[in-house]
Amino acid sequence: MGAMKNATGPSEPAKLVDDPAIISETAKYNNNKQSPPYKTNAGYSADGEVQYQPAVQIVWRNVLIFIYLHGAALYGFYLCFTAAKLATLVWSFALFIFGGFGITGGAHRLWAHRCYKAKWPLRVFAAVGQTLALQNDIYVWSRDHRVHHKFSETDADPHNANRGFFFAHVGWLLCKKHPEVIRRGKTVDVSDLLQDPVVFYQRKFYIPLVLTICFAIPTVVPWYYWGESLITAFFVASIFRYVITLNVTWLVNSAAHMWGNHPYDKGINPAENRFVAFITSGEGWHNYHHVFPWDYKASELGKYSTNTTKAIIDFFAWLGLAYDLKSVPERIIRNRVQRTGDGTHPFALEDSPYTFENMKFEETQFCEIIPNENRDKEL
Repeated sequence: MGAMKNATGPSEPAKLVDDPAIISETAKYNNNKQSPPYKTNAGYSADGEVQYQPAVQIVWRNVLIFIYLHGAALYGFYLCFTAAKLATLVWSFALFIFGGFGITGGAHRLWAHRCYKAKWPLRVFAAVGQTLALQNDIYVWSRDHRVHHKFSETDADPHNANRGFFFAHVGWLLCKKHPEVIRRGKTVDVSDLLQDPVVFYQRKFYIPLVLTICFAIPTVVPWYYWGESLITAFFVASIFRYVITLNVTWLVNSAAHMWGNHPYDKGINPAENRFVAFITSGEGWHNYHHVFPWDYKASELGKYSTNTTKAIIDFFAWLGLAYDLKSVPERIIRNRVQRTGDGTHPFALEDSPYTFENMKFEETQFCEIIPNENRDKEL
């Protein structure tokens, strides 16, 4: 999950057949041969082989932008207690939730992973929220996220957590992409994204849309409707709200890849992090998500208290705007827990009713559409 563009622009969509790596961590080492011998510091390629790292090239423009944004956000935080009206604070929080859903329920679960399908009103709603969050357009966000899943924690991962908390959190946006990110990124199929007119036109008109939706509307509404000063409205509802959204999103890349248990797969970095799950509306159950990325819940249980995104998707499904919600059968989860988990899941304490042959099946074969009658019981 990211925010601003690195110095390198987006690559063209790869013309490939459907790639299971879009939804499965297990394919992340496919098509990875012949890494070039870059020089300076040693590291690991997407093949798991030792290779040399290119020197980090800092993008000073991005550094200066983020310094300003965080400084302005601190001023906005100060205004929250000294000048902002209650209506402005409520407005800012509502924008935070709306923009968050644009990332979690839109760019992430709908477009990057195809966890469910949505009719055009919901796609437009999610696209507006994603634009409000200002973390690159849907195409770039989804492309980078698919690359992240296929090559997680290698040099081809845009925000490789093995390079430290700061790099995974924001540092990856302050320097040019590693050459492996660009090279391997071209192997990931994203040709489906621009086939959606919503994605196509959001990308085409992204700059004016961002200026209007992310900055102008959040500032003008408090000034026009309840007499908030333009300065307070700008620094609270636009800048402070935006920077909080960025850092909350970045915690999925950093904290949720470093701290927590691994009940589904102890061999990967992504972890179950309850704090991140709470503040990101359900994105912190990251060990589960990297094992079963096609599940629309992005977690096994999907409790509304720590997964607001699931509640919103379920609401839209009740309205008939979201459909074909994908999930994982319990027997597949149980098999994976007992085969690769760290023993912290309750299933790990039970005897498996399944044979070793059951456990050898590739999980990507198994996904089910949630029946309406079962989903409606949770509403």
